[in-house]
Amino acid sequence: MSWGTELWDQFDNLEKHTQWGIDILEKYIKFVKERTEIELSYAKQLRNLAKKYQPKKNSKEEEEYRYTACKAFLSTLNEMNDYAGQHEVISENMTSNITVELARYVQELKQERKSYFHDGRKAQQHIEICWKQLESSKRRFERDCKEADRAQQYFEKMDADINVTKADVEKARQQAQARHQMAEDSKADYSSILQKFNHEQHEYYHTHIPNIFQKIQEMEERRIVRIGESMKTYAEVDRQVIPIIGKCLDEIVKAAESIDQKNDSQLVIEAYKSGFEPPGDVEFEDYTQPMKRTVSDNSLSNSRGEGKPELKFGGKSKGKLWPFIKKNKGATPEDFSNLPPEQRRKKLQQKVDELNKEIQKEMDQRDAITKMKDVYLKNPQMGDPASLDHKLTEVSQNIEKLRLEAQKFEAWLAEVEGRLPARSEQARRQSGMFDAQNPATVNNCAQDRESSPDGSYTEDQSQEGEVKVLATDFDDEFDEEEPLPAIGTCKALYTFEGQNEGTISVVEGETLYVIEEDKGDGWTRIRRNEDEEGYVPTSYVEVYLDKNAKDP
Repeated sequence: MSWGTELWDQFDNLEKHTQWGIDILEKYIKFVKERTEIELSYAKQLRNLAKKYQPKKNSKEEEEYRYTACKAFLSTLNEMNDYAGQHEVISENMTSNITVELARYVQELKQERKSYFHDGRKAQQHIEICWKQLESSKRRFERDCKEADRAQQYFEKMDADINVTKADVEKARQQAQARHQMAEDSKADYSSILQKFNHEQHEYYHTHIPNIFQKIQEMEERRIVRIGESMKTYAEVDRQVIPIIGKCLDEIVKAAESIDQKNDSQLVIEAYKSGFEPPGDVEFEDYTQPMKRTVSDNSLSNSRGEGKPELKFGGKSKGKLWPFIKKNKGATPEDFSNLPPEQRRKKLQQKVDELNKEIQKEMDQRDAITKMKDVYLKNPQMGDPASLDHKLTEVSQNIEKLRLEAQKFEAWLAEVEGRLPARSEQARRQSGMFDAQNPATVNNCAQDRESSPDGSYTEDQSQEGEVKVLATDFDDEFDEEEPLPAIGTCKALYTFEGQNEGTISVVEGETLYVIEEDKGDGWTRIRRNEDEEGYVPTSYVEVYLDKNAKDP
């Protein structure tokens, strides 16, 4: 099966067919290109969709993602990002492995096809020239033969005429012989050209055209094979991402299976539990007796304090039971005293955690500055160590402020958790409420709070006295603190100018006593003599701990 032998006379049709094949290839390239654009668009839409439903930072939505169902949804959104990434991979691989490669191949194919058909047309033109030469020699031979016949007939006529002179007859004879010779020459020329044409024609139909058509056939078959391979690649690109897409879907299923309805129910309790006890029964108040109504100890009025308006359930009374009271919408107190006990504890704990994170962040910054200063000291050409002193001082001050703030919230948290007495006698005496306003012992958090007319919860005044008393006790403890014993010695590696309060200056090579190790803040407490002690950067000294060391 060869186009050269079977289609020897179908040059024009083969030219049209091969052009059609290239058009099909270009159509497939366009199809794949549009598929890659769809994949990119789909991936982009999936990413935008996942981003749209991501929880906003520092918002109420972020708190909702404590629940397992919301966590599972968040995992689904994250997996959708990975899922979208695989569609981007499909687009990239199809572009590089199919569209780019086929586009390059089409250009090569066009050049190859152009070369083959150029050779074919050149062969056609050559055989047409040979045919024209043959026809020309044939017509010349025919014309010369006719002229020779006429000359011969004229000679015979002149020879038969007795009235014609001998000279005229001889002239006619010579002319007839000349014409006959011309005919013979034309015959020989025609014969030669005919043989040449037959040879060229044989070469054209049995050698040149078959070879050209065979190359065109091979070119077309390569095109067909190439488009088939591209279709396989098209499928393989999709198949390669199926395992990863499957993993994404498996992770979504795994996240869905991790949903724990009991855990979510417990989180609801933790989020909204007030810590109060349910109210008791309301006593029947007999209005038929002309006497002052007595409210039962179990009435909710006790939780509102003495001297407060009594609950009335007749007429247009505006009294409401506390579970249905609207919360105060004013400014939130710093100690969250407007919240129920359990919610207050959570808020205080959250605040303490935030402050500790900020403290750690500042400490990390201080350590980084200290290390940079140490580098500057060792390599002065890199920078001036003194230029970092102001920043170190600023960071140390920030740490101290944050620690004081954290201690304040930890004190309130300790009170709520019952780690400190809810109210000391000294605080009661200072607040002036021990003898008259609080004759009974406070037993629960609900009785420690008063409810303002608008329904918000407020702490008793005596809590301020309590915090002040605690601070006074702590100050007394520090005032009575005895000097710390030496726990080792240290050698100053560098000179340090202790210009800030609490620091001590040292000279390079000086030996001093260590009375307190570095507690993670980058400072070591040392003593020179009984009257001189303070802090130096830990990186400035080399410490030798010795339990048997004694003060000088």
